[in-house]
Amino acid sequence: MAGSTLGTLLSITTWGESHGKAIGVVLDGCPAGLPLKEEDIQIYLNRRKPGQSRFTTPRKEADAVQILSGVFDGRTTGTPISLMIPNTSQRSKDYRELAECYRPGHADYTYDCKYGFRDYTGGGRSSGRETIGRVAAGAIAAKILSRLQITVTAYTRSIGPVSIDYDRFDLSQMEQNAVNMPDAVSAGLAEAHLDACREQQDSCGGVVECVIQGLPAGIGEPCFDKLNANLAKAICSIGAVKGFEIGDGFEASRSFGSQNNDAFYRTTDGTIAKKTNHAGGVLGGISDGSDLIFRAAFKPTPSISAPQKTVNKSGDDITLSVKGRHDPIIVPRAVVVVECMAALTVLDLLLVSMSSRLDRIENFFTTL
Repeated sequence: MAGSTLGTLLSITTWGESHGKAIGVVLDGCPAGLPLKEEDIQIYLNRRKPGQSRFTTPRKEADAVQILSGVFDGRTTGTPISLMIPNTSQRSKDYRELAECYRPGHADYTYDCKYGFRDYTGGGRSSGRETIGRVAAGAIAAKILSRLQITVTAYTRSIGPVSIDYDRFDLSQMEQNAVNMPDAVSAGLAEAHLDACREQQDSCGGVVECVIQGLPAGIGEPCFDKLNANLAKAICSIGAVKGFEIGDGFEASRSFGSQNNDAFYRTTDGTIAKKTNHAGGVLGGISDGSDLIFRAAFKPTPSISAPQKTVNKSGDDITLSVKGRHDPIIVPRAVVVVECMAALTVLDLLLVSMSSRLDRIENFFTTL
């Protein structure tokens, strides 16, 4: 299967299937000397682990990461880091009846068209469980970024019709509710909406917002590897994402240039800054030094127990009720996935940008 690798100087290759023996990732391009232990990665994996609330799949997995290579005496060696997470709670029998039919909203039909056959147990590579490798590698990228005083923070912006109120914005509230919303009132309303969805044997979508702070100006390439373009590719590669916007996003299309342009000014310490941030921290595909803000829209979970019309491989009309263990909403567990994909993308472009100016190359090599 092509397309399982992302990145230029810092790259990841994810591997494994939802119901295989294990799932994991190879991270290449990580600099040598980073203190790293499995606990650093486990913190992030625990945030996406299933079975933590009534709004996630009851599949019980420890999601315990094992570092197989690339670390010696607690520090990265500069060689590929291979990470493995065993699958321990597969129930493939729940999927046997899906071998001969196509689930609405899933990749069953398109996989058959592309490969001629497919792994129907848990969705194979199209399962949300594939994101475990992304989170494991992203945890390492986030640790490197933190040494550069760059932070990546994602949270649930909306679930169905319920959106957060920025006047009540409080990141500490994310740990106090099951939907990862930084607004206690909206979180309560969102949970009530999800309970109603569950009673109706249905599911719900939502939006994850991400803010990257501390990113210096000048990161990103002017054409095909624009910072926003690479972020869009990384985020849209997450299975359930159906939309991406940065800054004012689609709202900018309804604005005037005089409203949408961010005015520059000189700060008291002599640096250049913007009075507003409609651009979301990116101009011409390159970071401008302000907060980078983007959003990802997630579709409702396609696996629902309510009866749905579909066809089997013979083209016969059938009615399907999907069995098994599934999330009624993807968004809360996807928050950390968005965070990690953003961290990987930003770090990769930071490394690429190190060679964009001759004076910096000369400074690096003349001070060795």
